[in-house]
Amino acid sequence: MSVYVYFIISFILGGVPFGLLIGFAFGKGDIRSQGSGNIGATNVWRVAGPVAAAITFIGDIGKGVAAVLLCHAFYHAGWPISESNAALIGGVVAVLGHVFSPFLGFRGGKGVNTALGVFITLLPIETLIAFAVFIVFVAVFRYISLGSMAGAVVLAAVLWIERYVMHREVENLYLAAVTLLALLIIVMHRGNIKRLMHGDENRFHFSGAA
Repeated sequence: MSVYVYFIISFILGGVPFGLLIGFAFGKGDIRSQGSGNIGATNVWRVAGPVAAAITFIGDIGKGVAAVLLCHAFYHAGWPISESNAALIGGVVAVLGHVFSPFLGFRGGKGVNTALGVFITLLPIETLIAFAVFIVFVAVFRYISLGSMAGAVVLAAVLWIERYVMHREVENLYLAAVTLLALLIIVMHRGNIKRLMHGDENRFHFSGAA
């Protein structure tokens, strides 16, 4: 397998719309026409309940994990970049596949859980810190969107701190990737940001109700 075929497979893998498929599997039809209209686990929770949401959550994370592991499985010396960088790029491509799914007319979800899968595999400690921030924000404010954006920003911030404050070896490509993905996640939440500013954003409830 060439590195370019790997990137194409990662994009296609990332584009698999688990939320949409699970919505149909649970008899709820097209979730894009229900709730917030998003194919992510949060909207699946509102529309189809916690079990469906858990499956979607695992599936979307799994796409990111699989993209990275696929690189480790097929990497060889003939690829023009290092294994670490190839896995990172493949993971980012999987996130882009989720956001711009080729199965949904190049529209999709917001990329948070697939990015979580990528970075929990590549940067487990830093990602756990970011995930802890997500949990705190959701527990305090009850907004998944706010927690997601906070977690993305914190992941980027942690890597910048490691590089320039703690003087650890962090590759420029990793700094660029986490920063650009944080910006992408914020842009994909622009509708949520407007609703947060107007006090109209849906709070998260364990009952699944908006």
